[in-house]
Amino acid sequence: MVEITNVSEYEAIAKERLPKMVYDYFASGAEDQWTLKENRSAFSKILFRPRILIDVTNIDLTTTVLGYKISMPIMIAPTAMQKMAHPEGELATARAASAAGTIMTLSSWATSSVEEVASTGAGIRFFQLYAYKDRNLVAQLVKRAEKAGFKAIALTVDTPRLGRREADIKNRFALPKYLTLKNFEGLVGKMVKTDDSGLASYVSGQVDQSLSWKDVKWLQTITKLPILLKGVVTAEDTKIALQVGAAGIIVSNHGARQLDYVPATINCLEEVVKAAEGRIPIFLDGGVRRGTDVFKALALGASGVFIGRPVLFSLAAEGEDGVRKMLQILRDEFELAMALSGCRSLKEISRNHIVTEWDKPRSTSRL
Repeated sequence: MVEITNVSEYEAIAKERLPKMVYDYFASGAEDQWTLKENRSAFSKILFRPRILIDVTNIDLTTTVLGYKISMPIMIAPTAMQKMAHPEGELATARAASAAGTIMTLSSWATSSVEEVASTGAGIRFFQLYAYKDRNLVAQLVKRAEKAGFKAIALTVDTPRLGRREADIKNRFALPKYLTLKNFEGLVGKMVKTDDSGLASYVSGQVDQSLSWKDVKWLQTITKLPILLKGVVTAEDTKIALQVGAAGIIVSNHGARQLDYVPATINCLEEVVKAAEGRIPIFLDGGVRRGTDVFKALALGASGVFIGRPVLFSLAAEGEDGVRKMLQILRDEFELAMALSGCRSLKEISRNHIVTEWDKPRSTSRL
């Protein structure tokens, strides 16, 4: 076994291990995959302005998210059908997140149910929700998540239709026969092989294209849980999110799987943070592969980040241990970035610790 020294190295192992259809489903983005590349490369255009000669003997990475204390501002994003990556799927991920003292978000399209994930033991968990046409089904699902002890709902707002993922079309993607979308077992039809992407056909049949702001208000009437909106990338929508009482926002472009040629999430973050005016927490997902990426997101005003594909790839490579190790690597790198930047707690990370391409040049005193 090759020794893993950074999170990106899990991808090559996953590619080797997984069937092509499965790897392509996890790895690919929409259309030209421009945004997929950009989600990563945009981080490299943000540079550090480290502060020196600060006592960094003790560094505190802990934070609070919606009132829950976690060990670090690095959480697990919802990713679908994890049993395609490893037989233990979401159950392994839940145990790894819990061991790391952080939050796991379970996908609506999980291959393990909310009840099964809850049965893995204690842990702070959020539930990602797709709005199905059948609102009774949505209400039932939210109630089940609530009963299973989930602490928040992350409503995906960027998927009235599924993005065009060409690899899935070529591979005629469908969920392998031995797996089911456990939260919907016996409630809606199965995803079947089609002449297209089986998932795209499933979504057009089940997911509600009419989802609008009034449905966010409706969701608040059926649950006491805080509602995060996942998929906001503009100031305009941030302001409306505040008006409808969202508890927080996840700046996300769905892992570059929806609309291609939207900017990298890290490039949308500051706009959203400024529009929120500190009234609700703003999180980011998309392209985070290094502890330095986490630091950059926090310097731009994020309260934390969510990790997607690295979970799937580390899970495929080494199961629960892989996910634990992946989280530990990111934690260690982030702590090191803090130390080398002169920050001892998250509140010390400031906008002055970084410089971006869109900053005005700093005035330098003339000699």
